[in-house]
Amino acid sequence: MTSQSKALIMGCFVVVFWATVATAFKIGLGEVNYVQFLLIASITALVVCFADILRTGKLHLVKSFFKSNSDLFKGAWQGFLNPFFYYLILFKAYSLLPAQIAQPLNFSWQVVLILMMAVFLKQKIRLIQIFGVLVSFTGILLLSFNSSADSSGSLSLLGILLALGSAFVWATYWISKLNNKADPVVELFFNFLFGSIYLIIISLFIPMEWPSFKGLLAGIYVGCFEMGVTFILWIKALQLATNRVTLAQITYLAPILSLVLIHFALGESIGYLTIAGLLLVIGGILISNMRSLAN
Repeated sequence: MTSQSKALIMGCFVVVFWATVATAFKIGLGEVNYVQFLLIASITALVVCFADILRTGKLHLVKSFFKSNSDLFKGAWQGFLNPFFYYLILFKAYSLLPAQIAQPLNFSWQVVLILMMAVFLKQKIRLIQIFGVLVSFTGILLLSFNSSADSSGSLSLLGILLALGSAFVWATYWISKLNNKADPVVELFFNFLFGSIYLIIISLFIPMEWPSFKGLLAGIYVGCFEMGVTFILWIKALQLATNRVTLAQITYLAPILSLVLIHFALGESIGYLTIAGLLLVIGGILISNMRSLAN
């Protein structure tokens, strides 16, 4: 089996896992508050990353990381962005919105990344990218005005703003990783370490009860298959892939599969506006990356 085939198989598992997490978010948030839910998931992801570090014999890299003030500062900053800030606002958005709206709004982070790199890194934005951004923005508008998606007949404005805000935070997180030379799993371990510390601190000021078994299981599942195992699997797939563009393309199946699960597992009725909005968001991302796809 070629390296590309192995990478694509890993990528397919990643797509399946990512397709399930929107449903897991809603199930877990129905059982525990979003801070506690994130704390469970973050600690789970921390354990998963540490287990992989032990398995691959990279413990010495963790010790070296602790000795570098610059690495620790970067780990603390990235840990604030993800998992702490990013998932706090994302989970709050999911608690206020139907999953079919929150998920595709959050998926727009790839378009946000293009805009942020143009503004902050002075990267020239091409005409085709501008068109792609406009297409995705049209999809965002369709989703934002799709009040029929909620049983109440209206969507939470705060939830919409938080879902879109999460896209900006996630894009900022990936910008902070540009030109990074650290081992990705070790760095991810420190992101979850600092993120968990921040969450433990704020949890001291928030009334919490022991989570239900269902809520605990959902948090562990998210920690494994949204954060820990899936990120590691994706990193390894990227390392194996000889054609990363093809690998990246299959990830666009995740939000589409997610809608199917949202419908059958959560019982949400998926309307035409939701489908159209999601397809426009994905289409805009594909258009924005058209030159990469051509290569």
